[in-house]
Amino acid sequence: MTRCSTFACALLLALGAPAGAQSSPTPAATPAARAPSPSEALDELFARLAASRDADESDGLVAAIDRLNLRSGSDTADLLMARAAMTMESGDYPVSLALLDKIVALQPQWAEGWSRRAAARYLAGDAEGAMADIAETLRRDRRHLGALAEMGMILEDSGRQDDALRAYQRALAIAPQWRPIGEAAARVRAALAGQAL
Repeated sequence: MTRCSTFACALLLALGAPAGAQSSPTPAATPAARAPSPSEALDELFARLAASRDADESDGLVAAIDRLNLRSGSDTADLLMARAAMTMESGDYPVSLALLDKIVALQPQWAEGWSRRAAARYLAGDAEGAMADIAETLRRDRRHLGALAEMGMILEDSGRQDDALRAYQRALAIAPQWRPIGEAAARVRAALAGQAL
């Protein structure tokens, strides 16, 4: 069974943390009378993220995006996701995967369900299945930062440094100051420079 690197495991578990587990700023209220739709709120957050020049602000914006992504529109799917996150955090990957399979069947267009199942599959040792789920995530949400981070980690752990760097660069094009991925990209660049010597 393949196990992820310390960095990969830590980031995958952080990406899979239950809603509310991370504290960060929520999107600013708009002055308009109606609340923005989830899609509009995400667009605003991604615009702020692209323009951010501060790593702490970027980390908070990514966390806010993650919270919005955790809303499926189905109370049942949201409850299953909360339980899947708890079991994943405790290392009970078979139960996590069973719950995530139900989520994907119940809400097949919800990118987050696919992304979280990718993380659980990889932590359980199924890199090929994880990559298939990442592809499904990105088909539904090309800006999904968690999926891009997962892809980079899997490629990096499998020794495909060039491909890993490309995945990290895709994430950095969306979130230029996102600290964990900036650090990952720098680490891979250093490894590639060392290989070239």
